[in-house]
Amino acid sequence: MNWTRRNVVLGASLIPVIPLLAQEDKPDVYDKLRVSPLIYLTPIKSDGSESKCQGEVWFVYDGTNIFVNTQADAWRAEAIRKGLTAARIWVGDFGFWTRSNGAYKDAPSLELSGKIESDADEWDEVFPVFGAKYSDEWPTWGPRFKSGLEDGSRVLLRYSIKQ
Repeated sequence: MNWTRRNVVLGASLIPVIPLLAQEDKPDVYDKLRVSPLIYLTPIKSDGSESKCQGEVWFVYDGTNIFVNTQADAWRAEAIRKGLTAARIWVGDFGFWTRSNGAYKDAPSLELSGKIESDADEWDEVFPVFGAKYSDEWPTWGPRFKSGLEDGSRVLLRYSIKQ
């Protein structure tokens, strides 16, 4: 190609458009969060690498936070208790993570910061959202989740999206 002023100006004028073209084929991660039944979650270790503990989990997304109800002694909760509050999620449904051959790692992802949500008023706001999202399973799991939070055998994790 012959480098002329016209070619340089034309090429430079396309630079702001290039990121938009690259994103056109990628589904918006926030749109996926609104419809996906699962996220795949892993804590981030203190050295910045992903934990070997990964798994698919039910979740609800309120537009700002992602909530996960889990056993109090699950690795997700233990990581947060140990100060490993950073996490990564991939959004989509690929079945059991161990059988997915890592396919979920090609899904849209986000970096999160987690904490254990101990406010019972917050639980009361999140539970109807879980119930609506997982309506087929909720008659079985809803009471287990609620009683587990009350007796301490389960915890509600709140993940805030890192900007």
